[in-house]
Amino acid sequence: MEIVRKETKQRMSRAVIHNNTVYFCGQVAKDTTQDISHQTKTTLEKIDQLLESVGSTRKDILSTTIYIKTMEDFKSMNEVWDSWVIEGCAPARACVQASMAREEILVEMSVIAAVN
Repeated sequence: MEIVRKETKQRMSRAVIHNNTVYFCGQVAKDTTQDISHQTKTTLEKIDQLLESVGSTRKDILSTTIYIKTMEDFKSMNEVWDSWVIEGCAPARACVQASMAREEILVEMSVIAAVN
């Protein structure tokens, strides 16, 4: 079975595809100077673009792990998330509080999806 790696660097690949499943590295907001709602929105926009680039969609997401800097942002992040998820297609999900790689990052998401 072939493993396809996309945008591979020394430390990681942006996406790895194996057995009709894609694994994306953690995604963060384009502009990390904004609040949690904006960071969540732009992170999800990046995920949409990545899914499209491999022939997948939101409906095909199997699992998402969400890392947030503080649980005080949980409600605001969920408001954006809930409006993004397609009804009846919610993936398995975990959300944990985590220290981020950079101080200004408020949310990071890692996605696994089926590829059609």
